[in-house]
Amino acid sequence: MSALAPTTTRIIPASERVLHGRAGLGLTLRNTLTMAGRGLIKIRRTPEQLMDVTLQPILFTLMFTYIFGGAISGDVASYLPVIIPGILVQTVITTSIVTGVQLREDMDKGVFDRFRSLPIARIAPLSGALLADTIRYGIATVLTFTMGWIMGFRPAGGLGAVIVAGVLVIVCSWALSWIFAFFGVIARTASSVQGISMIVLFPLTFLSNAFVPVNTMPGWMQWFVNINPVSHLVSAVRDLANAGVFGADAWISLLGAAVVVAVFAPLTVRAYMRKA
Repeated sequence: MSALAPTTTRIIPASERVLHGRAGLGLTLRNTLTMAGRGLIKIRRTPEQLMDVTLQPILFTLMFTYIFGGAISGDVASYLPVIIPGILVQTVITTSIVTGVQLREDMDKGVFDRFRSLPIARIAPLSGALLADTIRYGIATVLTFTMGWIMGFRPAGGLGAVIVAGVLVIVCSWALSWIFAFFGVIARTASSVQGISMIVLFPLTFLSNAFVPVNTMPGWMQWFVNINPVSHLVSAVRDLANAGVFGADAWISLLGAAVVVAVFAPLTVRAYMRKA
């Protein structure tokens, strides 16, 4: 009677999982798209996640236009070319905070612990979640321009320029979401992620040219507003929507987005892997 051959279970070491994560761009893209699909399923099953990107553009556009329109531009129609790009940028980049909050919630539930045990690109769970959130940015963009159209805004730059402006805002917001993803990894609770993120975004959005002309502000404040990346993005959207011009502010915004991703994507992945 022969003894049965012993069976062994091979445990994939962390170093090998890292190699799988670095196997190539093709693998990374496939894994990212798979994780993005998971994010879209979450949105479909819990549509209340979209309340901020559906209600905020409508409420903010109505309130800011009718509150500031007469005081700043004399009437609502003259203020729309100024405020719609500002509301768009403010709404979409504020929405990117949700990325970090949901990331922290998933990590608290142990979802990402399972992802780390799989032989997939290590950046995929993060980049996939961020890619899925671009759907949220797209919804906010469409609703903001739609509300502007209903209220009488007619972009002189044309439909093509409006689409380019929307894509520019989505790209820059996706880049910015890496910062909030980093907060989501290092913070202890989802509420702390939201608190830290608002501390960052609040001065950036309101100390900008999004709602009022820069020359109406105190001189000591104007220097910050002029170098504020949000101001450059708002100016880029205005140039595109109102004149069809892809100018210097647009290139500055894209360069800033590239720098943010180059800095915070590795930091976020490194912080994420340390928790393995």
